Amino acid sequence: MINVNIISDNKYWSKRIKKTPIFFNKLLKLFPKKYQFVNKKVNFTTLLSHNNNIKKLNKKFRKKNKATDVLAFPFEKKINKKKIYYLGDMVISYEFINKPKSLTNAQFKEKVIKIFIHGFLHLLNYDHIKLKDYRKMSKEESKIYKFVDKKIEKLN
Repeated sequence: MINVNIISDNKYWSKRIKKTPIFFNKLLKLFPKKYQFVNKKVNFTTLLSHNNNIKKLNKKFRKKNKATDVLAFPFEKKINKKKIYYLGDMVISYEFINKPKSLTNAQFKEKVIKIFIHGFLHLLNYDHIKLKDYRKMSKEESKIYKFVDKKIEKLN
């Protein structure tokens, strides 16, 4: 079973998505079975943040002095031998998602879901630096999104 711990340092997130921990954990339950980690306890953390914070983190850890949509920090070690794993940490920027500001809540949530899937795959060590890796990651993102999109009404 997979679980995400949600932390927010930006009040605007809760104005767009009510009960963010419930929203994201329900979203994970809509993922394909291979990402639900049946018979294991898998956790990760997502910080719902803002451009200033994500820019600082991007500069510190990736040496890029700019904001971005999502950062992922995979944790590569098992927590213990009892099938409990910690995947790592993800940070998502509100301002990147909320462009343009005229987005409806449905459009905003769609963008959040896509970025969340992208960050989740980074936690599983997918990357897009090389073209072949980009194609592999994009294909997997599309598969997950299409799978989730069929069941999306369960999120509301």
